[in-house]
Amino acid sequence: MGDRGIDNLLDLNGQTIVRSDGYWMKFEAWRVNPTPQVPHGIRYSLTLHNPDGKRILGYDNAHAVKRPKKFKYAGQILSHDHKHRHRSDKGVPYEFKDAYQLVKDFFDDVDRVLQEVEK
Repeated sequence: MGDRGIDNLLDLNGQTIVRSDGYWMKFEAWRVNPTPQVPHGIRYSLTLHNPDGKRILGYDNAHAVKRPKKFKYAGQILSHDHKHRHRSDKGVPYEFKDAYQLVKDFFDDVDRVLQEVEK
């Protein structure tokens, strides 16, 4: 029996959700062979865009990110799983637990970002 969370994430692949205020979310997810960088075997990109099409939030595993400089080994590259918290953010590590948690965390951040925009 497969992982339903991953199956549900894969079902989102290619979907775009457009909100009435012009903000929109795009979902990409597909299987790959597991590697040390992608141990769960899923490549993904979950993004929120403003009405002009600029990405303002994103979760993906397309590239590695460095640990924040406040840590002792700042130059060490961590997991490829990361999130971009705003338009100019180069990414911070994200701990991928499972696909359900990924989607939940993304939508929680979408709510946070849109509440900040509305202020």
